[in-house]
Amino acid sequence: MNGAQDLGGAHGFGPVVPEPDEPVFHADWERRVFAMALAMGYTGAWNLDGSRAARESLPPAEYLASSYYEIWLKALEKQVAATGLATPAEMESGRAAEPAKPVVRTLARDGLEDRFRAGFPSSRATDAPARFALGDTVVARNIHPTTHTRLPRYVRGKRGRIVRIDGAFVFPDTNAYQAGENPVWLYTVAFTAQELWGESGDPGGTVTVAAFEPYLEPA
Repeated sequence: MNGAQDLGGAHGFGPVVPEPDEPVFHADWERRVFAMALAMGYTGAWNLDGSRAARESLPPAEYLASSYYEIWLKALEKQVAATGLATPAEMESGRAAEPAKPVVRTLARDGLEDRFRAGFPSSRATDAPARFALGDTVVARNIHPTTHTRLPRYVRGKRGRIVRIDGAFVFPDTNAYQAGENPVWLYTVAFTAQELWGESGDPGGTVTVAAFEPYLEPA
């Protein structure tokens, strides 16, 4: 969706200033939010793409005024309420008012590190041949969905070139809403800076974007 999270190429937000020796967490509550998000996502009530969609759906003013883990917490509260795992009143009080809703699975401490170090790959097999080949010129579709998408606004309607075929992966636009994994081909597409930003773009600059096949059209 065209939310506040899609800041690529936008002006007015100031420079990115890396924090020297930045810690993983700046406060204990951030560590707890991260752990809760992983544990609740593991239940199967939603998936990774659903978590991203929930964060992006926060009102823009609220999103921009929130820190990274505040965004995670607010999205988690929305998902917990939407799936009936807890009511807003229960979350506010910290006490359950109704019996716990059954979940597909729960996260146990035993084997936790090994499980998460192994990751949760989203690559999938597909019988459909790749529509594009290396070197093909493509145009990113000028779409503006009100639902989740991984296509950045600043490349929409722009011409690029396929520089890598990455394989077939879960399509986040449908998976976010439990509408199926629908594996599609993923490509690395290179756009020149001047194609993206006109004469003000670096003449020798190139930006590469991972783009799913439904996002692209032949040039």
